[in-house]
Amino acid sequence: MSVKEIEIAITRLPTTDFAELMAWLDHYHAEVWDKQIEKDLEAGRLDALLAEVDREYEAGLGQPL
Repeated sequence: MSVKEIEIAITRLPTTDFAELMAWLDHYHAEVWDKQIEKDLEAGRLDALLAEVDREYEAGLGQPL
């Protein structure tokens, strides 16, 4: 199935099915994002950013949320 076919099928969904699909996509996207972050952490691609955050925090630049 092509992306265009999926797009057309989505436009034909009843409102409740569309809402269910959007909830599923949101959850699925979060899972994919989490896995990518884990891979980036394991590969060391975030080391420089994390070191910068540590320096800023140690310099007192952090603020409570």
